[in-house]
Amino acid sequence: MRLEDKVAIVTGATKGIGLAIAEEYAKEGAKVVLTGRSEDLGENAAQSIAAQGHEAMFVKCDVSQSDQVNRLVEKTVERFGRLDIMVSNAGINNKAEFLDVQEDDWDRVIAVNLKGVFLCGQAAAKQMVKQGNGGVIINMSSVMGVLGLKNQVAYTTSKGGINQLTKVMGLGLIDHGIRVNGIGPGAVNTELMKRVGHNKELMDMILKRTPIGRVAECYEVGRVAVFLASDDASFMVGQTVYPDGGRMIQSFDREVT
Repeated sequence: MRLEDKVAIVTGATKGIGLAIAEEYAKEGAKVVLTGRSEDLGENAAQSIAAQGHEAMFVKCDVSQSDQVNRLVEKTVERFGRLDIMVSNAGINNKAEFLDVQEDDWDRVIAVNLKGVFLCGQAAAKQMVKQGNGGVIINMSSVMGVLGLKNQVAYTTSKGGINQLTKVMGLGLIDHGIRVNGIGPGAVNTELMKRVGHNKELMDMILKRTPIGRVAECYEVGRVAVFLASDDASFMVGQTVYPDGGRMIQSFDREVT
């Protein structure tokens, strides 16, 4: 197993990509700490992983609040004795045209998506430095960290910021043996995407922009997270990997049959 006896925190892990990452980590031998703001969903997710014979627990946490993030790391170390992997996956969105974006909505998205990645990364890194034998931090970006989407102003800005933050964290922490990298998925079969699937016109547009001809399953992003957390990615620093089905290399829409 590639992550045997490692201790990992995954934020935004009550469902979707975050939960899939926690599940894949557990299968690879890691002890996982799931976080999110819904206690019911989080406890159920942790119990589901534990029922498969793995070690898992849930800690409620708003990643935009430094005291809650620090408590998350403390609870993790209290339970498992250490922290080896931090996956900053928690994120929210707000859909509005540029002229209509409200300041409160901007602040809320940036606080969770970008500030939250900073707070989690810093808190995890401090613990890893204290332990003295390195670690791994993975930041969840998006293809929208490079591409633009005019009605998701704060979201795309936050993801672009995560890409830069991943680089500077990678440079700032590598001397401590802490590897920082990012993941920038394309379209993934989350609950939101399942709702989109009922709109044939919108789904056709997504598939036209995805050369592989389908959306990703959550576990496929989870496997990328396993790779980045493992020794197989030992020479990767400050990179963002894009499991996007070819979205970012395509100039024109593909035909949808």
